[in-house]
Amino acid sequence: MTGAVAKRSQYNRDAVLSASPVRLLTMLYDRLLLDLTRGETALLAQKWPVAWENLRHADQIISELASTLKLDVWEGADGLLALYTYTSNTIVTANIDRDPALVREAIELLEPLRQTWHEAAETLPVAGLQGAPDAGRFGGGAAGAGVGAGAGAGAGFSSGSGTGEARELGIA
Repeated sequence: MTGAVAKRSQYNRDAVLSASPVRLLTMLYDRLLLDLTRGETALLAQKWPVAWENLRHADQIISELASTLKLDVWEGADGLLALYTYTSNTIVTANIDRDPALVREAIELLEPLRQTWHEAAETLPVAGLQGAPDAGRFGGGAAGAGVGAGAGAGAGFSSGSGTGEARELGIA
């Protein structure tokens, strides 16, 4: 690794390690939409290996989001899980059929959620997140209190086992 690449990698790793749970969630959504956009572009250019890699990575992020969703914390979680399942199936089909229109559909479904999570994250007090007893969950407990920003607000995402998932999902 060159010096600049190593420094950038360290910076990204530090950003993930020091991020609040809500910030990690917005980072996942940002990377998800980046992967989908790159996958769509690669499909249009008929760069199949690049498309496959980006769409596979996007599907991994959706799987992580779905697996950390706490269905018993928020009554709307079932709907969000259904959206994740549909989007995952759409991405897999797009990858198999090499169909950029399906990737565009996934982008159009997920972009409003990404924007909503960013808006919700901006309304939360930073000090409240870091000191909250439930800070290990995205949008759950004290961290999600008072957030009424629509889809997924207060949905109770578990942060998983730490930053290992973040590194694997390409945000570290």
